[in-house]
Amino acid sequence: MIPEAILIDMDGTLVDSEPLWFAGEAQLMAQFDFEWKHENQAQVLGGPIAKVGRYMSQLANGANTPEFFSESLIANVSASFEEQLSLLPGALEILEGAKSMGIPVALVSASPRQLVEACDRFLGVGFFDALVSCDDVTNTKPDPESYLKAAQMLGVAISNCLVLEDSQTGVTSGKASGAKVIAIPHLVSIQEDDQVKVVKTLAGMQVTDLFNLH
Repeated sequence: MIPEAILIDMDGTLVDSEPLWFAGEAQLMAQFDFEWKHENQAQVLGGPIAKVGRYMSQLANGANTPEFFSESLIANVSASFEEQLSLLPGALEILEGAKSMGIPVALVSASPRQLVEACDRFLGVGFFDALVSCDDVTNTKPDPESYLKAAQMLGVAISNCLVLEDSQTGVTSGKASGAKVIAIPHLVSIQEDDQVKVVKTLAGMQVTDLFNLH
């Protein structure tokens, strides 16, 4: 069965931006004499940015507000986002495959709009038919609103959409929306069920291979 649309997460699924987030997080927390480690990043993988800000504020013993940490982190990451982004293995082939088949694709992220638009500019070839960021919804991931909004923007039924995600936060959002989900975890473990299928990587996969998983 060919889905009506593919809804793809950005950070850690499409682009290898997690190292940029980690560097930005570590730089910010170093100002408060806290050594940010990969286990800290795993705690907030998939966002939303407000959750990251609250977590950082707690680790810094309330030395500044969650809003300060969120805004500072966005500024840190934005400075290097377009210059240092790279696609994850297999991601480009999936986008090209969907485009060749005429399947609409939405980029659906818990990151701020400015970073989502930066990713779109980075690719620069019109792969996306819709962009949804945390700024475009009332409740971002793990709430399903982002994916439901993307399906609405594309004019398709969410139950006929395929979601690609790497985090538990994103998978929870995709499942709750009613879509079929393909998980490509790299920092966390994700369990398969009737609605979620797990692959180790997109490398070497064709877009039709993803359809066949469901």
